[in-house]
Amino acid sequence: MSEVISIANQKGGVGKTTTAVNLAASLANNGKKVLLVDLDPQANATTNLGYSRNSFEFNIYHVLTGVKEVEEVILKTEFKNLDLVPSNLSVIGIEKEFYDKKNKKREVILREKLAKIKNNYDFIIIDSPPALGPITINALSASDSVIIPIQCEFFALEGLAQLLNTITLIKKSINPKLKVKGFLPTMYSSQNNLSKQVLADIEYHFKDKLFKLQKEYIVIPRNVKVAESPSFGKPVVTYAANSKGSLAYKALAAAVLKSK
Repeated sequence: MSEVISIANQKGGVGKTTTAVNLAASLANNGKKVLLVDLDPQANATTNLGYSRNSFEFNIYHVLTGVKEVEEVILKTEFKNLDLVPSNLSVIGIEKEFYDKKNKKREVILREKLAKIKNNYDFIIIDSPPALGPITINALSASDSVIIPIQCEFFALEGLAQLLNTITLIKKSINPKLKVKGFLPTMYSSQNNLSKQVLADIEYHFKDKLFKLQKEYIVIPRNVKVAESPSFGKPVVTYAANSKGSLAYKALAAAVLKSK
């Protein structure tokens, strides 16, 4: 049975796209058929998989506005078992489209579209934008679960209450099956005292919802290879398979597979 997982946090710079891309690639490397849906107008997930923002005619904007079906905009990637629904800056205009047309189904458009192709994949991973607007609400309404990356830096927990409240409201009103799959500490540096303190705070507040491999919490480290890989159009799990960042994302995929 297919599982749809959103990667969400309205705070920017927390590693959402990096997590979406590398989780998707790691699951694909495990032999699972995976679709990565890029919902962020910045289209970083799209470029991280080797596509230029202008190298395709149609993208997720055309799906959300009803011009195209999902299967008509899917791109094959160079990575086995991994397909992509791309994005570009046109997605910025989606909110105006939704409200100008007074579309009563605007919050569940993505769910209805993905339902048509969901069974073609083992996993659908959604990279959501850094906001709690209609695009992210569409992502959460379409998802079985959500992974929330939290960077191990100052203000890490800021705004989380708003995100969790939004998830609760969506669960009550639109998507009763939605659950928080887990919180994922990112950008951790063992050489930084602040990073250690923030990780301790995350463990204190969310220890029952942190991913584990055996008895160890899964934490994504600050890693040069993770930072470099997007510029080569590759996930770090392919670009530098034995780097610390790659091993952490492989562990995350193993935990996700175990929890399914």
